[in-house]
Amino acid sequence: MIRLPRAATAALSLVGGFVVLILYGPLSVAIFFSFFRLERNVVRWDSFSFDAYGALTHNEGILDAISNTMIVGAAAVVLSLSFGTLLAFYCRAGRSRARTALQFVIFLPFLMPPIITGLSLLIFFREVGIPRSLVTVVIGHTVFVLVLVYRIVFTRLQSLPPSLVEASLDLGASRWQTFRHVLAPSLMPALVSAAVLAFALSYDETLITLLVTGTKSTLPMRLWAMMRLGFTPDINALVTLILAGTTILALVALRLVKLPQRH
Repeated sequence: MIRLPRAATAALSLVGGFVVLILYGPLSVAIFFSFFRLERNVVRWDSFSFDAYGALTHNEGILDAISNTMIVGAAAVVLSLSFGTLLAFYCRAGRSRARTALQFVIFLPFLMPPIITGLSLLIFFREVGIPRSLVTVVIGHTVFVLVLVYRIVFTRLQSLPPSLVEASLDLGASRWQTFRHVLAPSLMPALVSAAVLAFALSYDETLITLLVTGTKSTLPMRLWAMMRLGFTPDINALVTLILAGTTILALVALRLVKLPQRH
């Protein structure tokens, strides 16, 4: 273990504290003002209440946007996990120009600027006659997060020794039994990680959604529209709840993907 001088340790601690302050300071302000009111640029310390959270439960526009966002995120995760896993198995099975070209196609929407991806999808939907709706948003998000799922699963497959599958088949198991009892448990941490990251990207995606959405808005689009008029106190409550939910989700995912320690 490398021991740093006290001056270097103190300097790194200050830099780390400054970075944490810059990253989480604005969130702390939003959390604070979800409980307290600000009047004439003065904090009313006697105004502690949960009124902002109560107002949030009656904000139908925000609730509808959250519902749409959850539907789109869940659908994008299911589709990207299904297609990404199948594509990972296919590309892992061998090497060929077709597989190399397929990987290029998978990576391309993620590597391009989101506005280019969204514009391309918009032109495609218009040419084939698909009206813009939540369905087109789901397709756009799936195309965007597919590479993330594919890469995580593909990397996990590469780390598995081929002898696992060979031993299972030699012992009389079918290919489905081999997948269910051998490969699936080994892939589960990767699938959980991919699902969490894919949902986070889908939840936050704005530019692609802006171009392919219809009359129904997701949460980022709703907040984008509210920027001109300013945010109400219940948005601070929304930020607090989203932060708490994502923290819990990250802890659960970390718990699920944590590998057992070897003694």
